[in-house]
Amino acid sequence: MKTKKIAIYGVLIALAFIFSYIETLIPMPTSGIAPGIKIGLANMVVMVALYKMGNKEAFTLSIIRVILFSFVFGNLFSLLYSLSGGILSCIFMIMAKKTNRLSSIGVSVIGGVVHNIGQILMAMIIVESTKIIFYLPILLISGVISGVTIGIIASIIIKHTKKITI
Repeated sequence: MKTKKIAIYGVLIALAFIFSYIETLIPMPTSGIAPGIKIGLANMVVMVALYKMGNKEAFTLSIIRVILFSFVFGNLFSLLYSLSGGILSCIFMIMAKKTNRLSSIGVSVIGGVVHNIGQILMAMIIVESTKIIFYLPILLISGVISGVTIGIIASIIIKHTKKITI
């Protein structure tokens, strides 16, 4: 890798890590009804990496961020939930982007929705029950809302950094 690319990679990982931390400080009004719902601020960085750096780089950035954040602020369960959501989300965002049929907002929505599906699947494995699937509709709605929000912000960043090559 070129020195510039490595430096930018490091900055993006740090930025995603910081956004993950900031997100823990934001009180969610849904926490009493639906705990675990988050905005997905770090996904802005993953989206920018996906469109500016490439598939492999965005995927790697996402996984490194999840592992680092879980080691510093989480536990084994947060690592499992985050990895399951993050891996599935990245795979589906990469596939959606490859179709060239969706905007970055659409790709982000797919990422938000699939992330929640991955976490529900992991929760079903951990608690050994399929009853948790009833929580999925709430998570799907939150995935769409956060996906649109993050997608809009990421598309603005991508648009304003078109002249910057990584």
